[in-house]
Amino acid sequence: MGSTTSETEAAGENTQTVEVSDTRAERPEGAAGAAPGPAGPAEQPLPERPLPEQSPGVPPAGGPVEGPAEGPAAQPLLEPGEGVPPVITTAAELAGVIAAFAAGTGPVAVDAERASGYRYGQRAYLIQLRRAGAGTALIDPIALPDLSGLDAALADAEMVLHAANQDLACLAEVGLVPRRLFDTELAGRLLGYPRVGLGSMVENVLGFVLEKGHSAADWSTRPLPEDWLKYAALDVELLVELRDALQEMLRETGKLEWALEEFAAILATPPKPPRTDPWRRTSGIHRVRNRRALAIVREVWEARDHIAQERDLSPGRVLQDAAIVELALKAPKTPAELQALPTMRGRGARRHQTAWLRAVSRARALPERALPEAGLPGDGPPPPHRWAERDPAAAERLKAARAVVTGLAEKHGLPTENLMQPDAVRRLAWTPPETVSAASVGAALRGLGARPWQVELVATPVAQAFLRLETEAVPETGAGDAPED
Repeated sequence: MGSTTSETEAAGENTQTVEVSDTRAERPEGAAGAAPGPAGPAEQPLPERPLPEQSPGVPPAGGPVEGPAEGPAAQPLLEPGEGVPPVITTAAELAGVIAAFAAGTGPVAVDAERASGYRYGQRAYLIQLRRAGAGTALIDPIALPDLSGLDAALADAEMVLHAANQDLACLAEVGLVPRRLFDTELAGRLLGYPRVGLGSMVENVLGFVLEKGHSAADWSTRPLPEDWLKYAALDVELLVELRDALQEMLRETGKLEWALEEFAAILATPPKPPRTDPWRRTSGIHRVRNRRALAIVREVWEARDHIAQERDLSPGRVLQDAAIVELALKAPKTPAELQALPTMRGRGARRHQTAWLRAVSRARALPERALPEAGLPGDGPPPPHRWAERDPAAAERLKAARAVVTGLAEKHGLPTENLMQPDAVRRLAWTPPETVSAASVGAALRGLGARPWQVELVATPVAQAFLRLETEAVPETGAGDAPED
């Protein structure tokens, strides 16, 4: 799962702020164990970990979970049931894992650790898997960058991930591509849990406490410390049990089909194309008011990205966004002017000061026609705060649609954004069907990516709300309003 960032730090993206999520478990240093090896699957059955008799936090049938219900105190989970397996680094060891997991049964728990905020891009530096009959495996994807053989062995298995969108791309890079998916975080959202980090879900559903730990660690470190490996193994220790409990809750609340449609949609969504002008995502760029200064942002950003990629460092470790903005505003011409800037006093920023001055100089020399535009036209509607002035009728439609979605989300106990993406609501309100009906609104929502369960819930009440607005907009003609002769 790795650390999360405020913006995905895909190659070329700039935001570096690391947000530690509560999906991680601290692993105190402790016992080592054995993972499946070349000999094949374990001969002894895996020890069963008893679950609490009453799982706290079971959601009510119609609404969201308000918090853990009264029940037995949560139990700390400090050690993997079979100990910490050794990291798989050789082809022979991988062959043993493949044999063990092919012989295992049931869903496969999968997780990945990245080095967000430390390294360039979002590659995986450790992959964890667990399956009944096979135990837990920790695989080094740097030593073993091709896991297509393992993927083939698991072709018919459901893979269980928590917040799958965080890990699917880095898993695909090494050849692991789920055909069937269960996302425990998304299941928690559909069930209305207010906190859906892995730690919170394991505690509220299964009654075990995973201590927060190394989610923001530099997982490119070699060798990986023993307590980090324990933490990684614990992330998949109860993931299948969590999946089983959530599936039963989804079935009991009538939301299982919703979840299955959501999981299928995740797998069917193609990778996002590279951003147009990714330098425009620089934090604080709103302070840059003219095109020449924007050109400096672009040139410095691209210079930083080249250095970061070459050195395999997170761009923010080469030069912070705040420094890029300050260079654009001050446009220094000499090393002394550059070094006088508050954001350029760190050793890392000064190390490449020649590159920054050259980038500023290039921007200064650009002809007017080569300067970037102040903003790029979007492909969607304008910001909602401008609607009342630009299109009052659209503003009323947006207000009505939001009210419908909010009410339905509260009724069914799930976040509004999981019932219908806010962007889809805005686009529908800005450009409604020429003839409004439940069918036409449903077709529009499907075209905007809504799943069948969402369309079934939302299309008719939104269409009715739009039709009421149309009726209210037509002036009534009374007896005293007859036209003059």
